[in-house]
Amino acid sequence: MVEGIDGAGKSTHLPLICSEIQARFQVNTVLTREPGGSDLGEAIRTLLLHQPMDGETEFLLAFAARRDHLSRVIAPALARGDWVVCDRFTDSTRAYQGGGRGVSMDLIERLAATVHAGLEPDRVFLFDASAELAYSRRTIRAQDEDRFEQMDQAFFTRVREVYLQRAKVFSQVYEVIDSSKPLEDIQISLKKSIASI
Repeated sequence: MVEGIDGAGKSTHLPLICSEIQARFQVNTVLTREPGGSDLGEAIRTLLLHQPMDGETEFLLAFAARRDHLSRVIAPALARGDWVVCDRFTDSTRAYQGGGRGVSMDLIERLAATVHAGLEPDRVFLFDASAELAYSRRTIRAQDEDRFEQMDQAFFTRVREVYLQRAKVFSQVYEVIDSSKPLEDIQISLKKSIASI
């Protein structure tokens, strides 16, 4: 899985991650995203990104999209023996709705245990950037910003803190990538990390 706050640069590196996995392990990869990934998931994504709502509604919609995504895309891919590379998963809900919006972490964990019991990422690449750096990147590319991209720096600081805390607790799964570094340095780090899987 690939995680990080908006503007951390994670999406830039998804093609490299897929191609490195395919070349190194001789497997097929399925690149997908959350919210989204399935027809229903993409419809819910549009609502999440553009319709005003409270944090608990966001959280419930994110898990509804995730359930459909799991059943229609992720589970069939894993059953075929493919490797799934997903742009965001439940850690985004923990960070954005839990840390950013204040939804109960206990509630998030209970629904996660119901929606994808026993299914967690084998590796999480966390693209880490300060809220200030991420904000400056978002303002450069600002075109039709969604609701989350319009949040203030305090929101993204809270989101980042949840990600970094999870990276400490689950250090055997998380690979923290300093996305303030030059592109080439980040790619070298990614290749080394993928080689160690």
